[in-house]
Amino acid sequence: MPFKANADRQHKFVKAKYKVTNWREYNESLRRRGDITVWVEDSVATTWFAPAANRRGRPARFSELAIQTCLQIRAVFCLALRQTQGFVRSVFHLMELVLPVPDFSTLSRRASGLKLSK
Repeated sequence: MPFKANADRQHKFVKAKYKVTNWREYNESLRRRGDITVWVEDSVATTWFAPAANRRGRPARFSELAIQTCLQIRAVFCLALRQTQGFVRSVFHLMELVLPVPDFSTLSRRASGLKLSK
């Protein structure tokens, strides 16, 4: 019964039909969907670590830029925190960047107090 109640409002528009004429370009476009391209500026390496703070307690090791970068990657790829740590580590390895990656507990703790830039 429920499917008949909305029958007059379904399929108002005819579905467009597309015919692929150039299979080589179509196949290449499907392959490019899996590509990821990451640009890391040279200035990131210098701002990856937190500046020295004049306060009590253990100083922060990573800057807000590092935490924000990892959390943005997490949001884009829908990853868990441990997966984010592994993904960023592998990207840095592929790019031959020698930078430490914040671990998942650091990302979790610092995410709540992070001031996001727009």
